[in-house]
Amino acid sequence: MSPAVGFDLDMTLIDSRPGIRAAYRALTARTGVHVDADLAVTRLGPPLRTELREWFPETDVEEAVTTYRALYPDHAIAPTVPMPGAIAALAAVRERGFRVVVVTSKLGRLAALHLAHLGMKYDELAGDLFAEGKAAALTEHGVRWYVGDHVADMVAANTAGVPGIGVATGPCTPEDLAGAGAAYVLPDLTGLSVLLDEITVGS
Repeated sequence: MSPAVGFDLDMTLIDSRPGIRAAYRALTARTGVHVDADLAVTRLGPPLRTELREWFPETDVEEAVTTYRALYPDHAIAPTVPMPGAIAALAAVRERGFRVVVVTSKLGRLAALHLAHLGMKYDELAGDLFAEGKAAALTEHGVRWYVGDHVADMVAANTAGVPGIGVATGPCTPEDLAGAGAAYVLPDLTGLSVLLDEITVGS
């Protein structure tokens, strides 16, 4: 198995804010429970249940999760766009002989819909994982560097014993990412190709 570069999904490879905003508004319409969709999309990264607990009583969270995920394909896929540099970054990984592995807190089947819609090819996909929970998937799939926008992604990389590459395109600042143990921090994915050249010399 050739080594891989791992990627988080939301706000790393894709800007899912327009789609997730639409999905939350559909959830509000369906359930009658107000979810501030504009606020919710400013803090993407943690698992869905974490956000829904801000709006629903604990006894209703699992039903809300089920309803949201049922609404998601019709509302969230089409509005979502690639993050700047994402398409080129995936191509750069493959050009250097590495596989692409996506490890995300999003449910795997929903993540796969996004990737297919945007024509983003990957070798392995692991979903419904967060922070330390991502580490086993990184190890299993031979990830040598993990790219993400959230401090929890840097925790995942550190737990797996691989360098974390932070991209400051989500809710976390460069300082947040560095403080969480990022080995490298980029403004966005447009710089990944150059960084890969620097860190893979002699590898």
